[in-house]
Amino acid sequence: MGTAAPDIIATKLGRSFAALDSDHDGHLDWSDYQRLADRYLDAYHLGPDDRRARALHAFFQGYWLELLRHADVQGDRLSRDQYVAAVRLASADTSRLNVADGLGHVLFDVIDVNGDNEISREEYTRFLTDVWSLEEAEALQAFRTLDTNGDDTVSRPEFLRAIRQYFLLNDPDAPGSLFFGSA
Repeated sequence: MGTAAPDIIATKLGRSFAALDSDHDGHLDWSDYQRLADRYLDAYHLGPDDRRARALHAFFQGYWLELLRHADVQGDRLSRDQYVAAVRLASADTSRLNVADGLGHVLFDVIDVNGDNEISREEYTRFLTDVWSLEEAEALQAFRTLDTNGDDTVSRPEFLRAIRQYFLLNDPDAPGSLFFGSA
């Protein structure tokens, strides 16, 4: 009898759930995503009328509705297990919203503060420390892993590839497995 391979995606999504559950009630609801958006706006000093802020809110609203649709729940709250299952389904179903690409482009535009179409070490570190509350050392390790060509920046293609890997690959060694820090 063989040993089952670890479910890396569930581990990554479980960690995301814990970071998203800002009121620590064991469930996610729309207010948790609103607080996440506020963390981005605060970290990047974006006003509510900034196009990046509007895009972030619009994406999160659509994403939240997709999660609820895929979770097939009666209410507007998701447990950890419901969240993991819904994210898996929403990530694979691109019929309404391509989660990885949509989120990737929205986040890239927010994180790329200077608009040079590359994310510097400092920009990525700020993303993980200020928004996701990771330690700087862990954020730097994630940046180095995502910088697959070693040019000390993360390009938009590297960023999009990494976020796809985060949501879709059950490979702990894929660079995208560290997108939001170690699992």
